[in-house]
Amino acid sequence: MKGTVLVSGASIAGPAVAFWLRRHGFSVTVVEKAGGLRGGGYPIDIRGTALEVSRRMGILSLLREAHIETRALTFVDTEGAEVASLNPQTVTGGVDGHDVELRRGDLAEILYGVTRDDVEYVFGDSIETLIEHERGVEVTFRSGTRRDFDLVVGADGLHSRTRELVFGPEHRFHRYLGYCFAGFTMPNEFGLSREGVIWNAPGRGAALYAVKGSDQVHGFLVAARPEPPYEVLRDAGAQRDLIAATFDGDGWEIPAMIGALRDADDLFFDTVSQIHLPRWSRGRVGLVGDAAFAPSFLTGQGSSLALVGAYMLARSLAATGAFEAYEQETREFVELNQAEVGVGDAALFPATAEALAGRDSRLRGMTALTPDTGRPAHTALALPDPVS
Repeated sequence: MKGTVLVSGASIAGPAVAFWLRRHGFSVTVVEKAGGLRGGGYPIDIRGTALEVSRRMGILSLLREAHIETRALTFVDTEGAEVASLNPQTVTGGVDGHDVELRRGDLAEILYGVTRDDVEYVFGDSIETLIEHERGVEVTFRSGTRRDFDLVVGADGLHSRTRELVFGPEHRFHRYLGYCFAGFTMPNEFGLSREGVIWNAPGRGAALYAVKGSDQVHGFLVAARPEPPYEVLRDAGAQRDLIAATFDGDGWEIPAMIGALRDADDLFFDTVSQIHLPRWSRGRVGLVGDAAFAPSFLTGQGSSLALVGAYMLARSLAATGAFEAYEQETREFVELNQAEVGVGDAALFPATAEALAGRDSRLRGMTALTPDTGRPAHTALALPDPVS
């Protein structure tokens, strides 16, 4: 064995980096604060360079089997009248018939399935402290357990505990993009199938996504706010109240969505944000995925960046025993994709009446044809060959 690695986080980046580390001969432990995998979840896209990573992992066929194939994305005005109905790839910059769309939980289950036999998973625990010494890193877990590892990888998301312990408070690296959002599931009482509908008012947006074979829809409520609502981030009741007050009086299906929001047991609320770090590693600790470079869901690239970053990090450790090559070879690709946020927010959730009118005009002028090529940022990294 080349050494022992602790990976914090068992969503996307964590199991992906565990896969490649094991492939390169490391002994890997993954710790996850949740009691188990989170199933279901909202639709995500795998595109560009991440498709090649998936192929090299041998999971591309599994991803395609889980493909949910959203057939249409319809935009409606405040009264529910159709503004435009398009192929989703026309809006996201994906490539129809090539990119893969699947539920986040399905991707997590696939990654867990290809790693569980040779990676140690510890659920229901998390990192409390990290003490680096000349031979490795001493880790104390919330459970009180202490263990030593040669290296630690933080793949624990936007609000990474690993990043906080090594680099300091989140606010130093957190770039707020002017929105907060709530996501939840609700009964599909709208007759939707394999499609999404987006409602907009200035500074407010709502979306319903229906995947095939499900009697549930994914609901999203997005609100523009000049300052991040940090005061409600740990209070689910306050989150519900904030969203309900923001959309009070709105029409279309908003009242039904607010009612479902009140009753949802799977509510997820957060700010729309990015993480920008000058370095993704320090000493024996490295970061990957949202913990290192969250692009925000407005780019549609979070999961793809996680897969690519996992491949590049593990390759760097296998080749050199250090994180430097990972950072040098991956940063430009990450920054290009983070810069896509300007495209995403303008199309989906315009903040002003003027911006909304302009967006609607552009949508009406878009072709119904699907794009032949994706956005250049999605394929900006030519994946290097595996380390032999």
